Amino acid sequence: MRISERGQITIPKRFRDRFGMNKDVEVEITPTEHGLLIQKRSAAQHPVERVSGILDNAFDVDQYIEEIRGR
Repeated sequence: MRISERGQITIPKRFRDRFGMNKDVEVEITPTEHGLLIQKRSAAQHPVERVSGILDNAFDVDQYIEEIRGR
C-alpha cells in the first residue's frame, strides 16, 4: 500500500468488507506507540446519540404542549 501524492490511502476491499467501512463511513485516526490506528467512528459519538435519552421516557409530549398552551 502506498500513500498517494495527495496523502490518500486505499483500504483493500477485503478489509473494508470485513470491518464495515463502506462509502461515507467516518473514521478516526489515533496515534499509538506502534503507528497509526484507524477505526470506524462509533455511532455513540454522533451528536444526536449523545443527547438521546436525556428526557424521562414517561414524558408526555401531548400533555406538555397542552400545558404550554394554557389548556
